[in-house]
Amino acid sequence: MAMIEGLTHLGMGKLDDGRTLLPRVLPGEEVSVDQDGTVRIVTPSVDRVSPPCRHFKTCGGCAMQHASDAFVADWKQEIVRKAIAAQGLNTVFRDIATSPAQSRRRAKFAGQRTKKGVMLGFYAKGTDTIIAVPDCQLITPGLHDARAALEALIMFAASRKSHVSFTVTETSVGPDISVETEKELTSQLRMELAVFAQMHGVSRLVWQDEVIVTMNPPAQDFGGVSAVPPAGAFLQATKHGEAVLRDAVIEITQGAKSIVDLFAGSGTFALPLSKTAEIHAVEGEADMIAALDRGWREGKNLKRVTSETRDLFRRPLEPDELRKFDAAVIDPPRAGADAQIATLAASDVKVIAMVSCNPVTFARDAKMLVAHGFTLNWVQVVDQFRWSPHVEVVASFTRK
Repeated sequence: MAMIEGLTHLGMGKLDDGRTLLPRVLPGEEVSVDQDGTVRIVTPSVDRVSPPCRHFKTCGGCAMQHASDAFVADWKQEIVRKAIAAQGLNTVFRDIATSPAQSRRRAKFAGQRTKKGVMLGFYAKGTDTIIAVPDCQLITPGLHDARAALEALIMFAASRKSHVSFTVTETSVGPDISVETEKELTSQLRMELAVFAQMHGVSRLVWQDEVIVTMNPPAQDFGGVSAVPPAGAFLQATKHGEAVLRDAVIEITQGAKSIVDLFAGSGTFALPLSKTAEIHAVEGEADMIAALDRGWREGKNLKRVTSETRDLFRRPLEPDELRKFDAAVIDPPRAGADAQIATLAASDVKVIAMVSCNPVTFARDAKMLVAHGFTLNWVQVVDQFRWSPHVEVVASFTRK
C-alpha cells in the first residue's frame, strides 16, 4: 500500500516514497502497484469521478478526466499561484474560466491505410500507435462531422507504410484542413484533391504548405471582426476561451486611445480593440500580419490599425517607440518575452494586459514589471485545454 501525497504540475501523482510518479491518481488516495506497473486504487478520493470519455485510458490525450471539475479548477489555480509566489509576488485571483466539453475547434489527427480500410484517430501517449477516438469529448461537433472527409482523404494522402497527419480547424464554411504527408503531390493528385474538397464541403485544403484549393475563405470571427488566418496559424483553442481572454484585455485597456499589440497573431485582440482605439500590431510572421491587415481593411467602423512584421525576441520595441502608446497588450509564446518585457518596463507605458500560456515564464516576466513600478492588479486563469495540465493566464498591470 502507498499514499498519493500530491500532484505535479503535469498531473502525475507523487507517492509517499518521494520518487515514484503515477498517472490517473489523486491526492490522499491509497494505491497498490503490481509488479507489472498496474496501479490499483484501494481507497479512492472523494474528488474521483468516472471519466466522461470511453477512450480515456487508451487515448492518453487527457490527463485529468478522473478528477472532478472543482478539483481540476482548484489545482490549476494553485499551479499559477505557486508560480507567482515563487517570484515573491501576490495578487488577486479571479474565478477560473473553464471551456465546456466538446468546444476544441482545432485538432491534429493521425491516419493510416490498413488491410481493411483506414484508421483515423490520435497517437496514444508516447507512441506512434494510432487510437481511434470516435467519441472524443474534447472536439466540437463540427470536427466530429469532418471525420468522414478525413477518412476519405487518408486514401489520397497515406500509403500502407506511412502515416499522415491532418490539422483541422472548424469554420462556419466547412473544415479547414492541412495535410502533412510524405506522398508526392502530382498534377493528377492536385486535380483529384480539388474535386474531393468540393464533394466534402472543405473550406480550404492545404498540402504540405501548398494551398490546393480554397472553396470558401475559412474566416474566424475575432470579436465581431473577421479575418482569415494562414493555414495552421496560431488560434486560441476554443471560442469560449478566446472570448474570456478578449473581454479581459478589453477591460484592462479600456479608455486607451492608442494601443500596441505585441505578438499580435492574426488579430485576436488587435481587431476587436480597433473598434475603440488606434492599434499598432506587431508579429513575427508576415503571413499572419497580412491576414490581420486584410481583416482590418475589410472591417467596418474600425479605427486605424497599423502593422509591422518584426522578430520581438531579437528586436523588441524600444522605450522610445513605445512612448506614443497608452497601453500595451502582449501575448508571447511559452518561452515568454523577457527582452520585450524589459523594454516595456523601461518605457512610459502605464497599462499592460498580459496573456500567457506558461505560468512560469508569466511569473518571471511579471516580476520584472513589478520591479519597475507596475502593480499586478489581478490574474485570471483560463482553462481552454480541459482535462489537461495546460494553463493560460490573463493579467492586469498598471503603474502611476
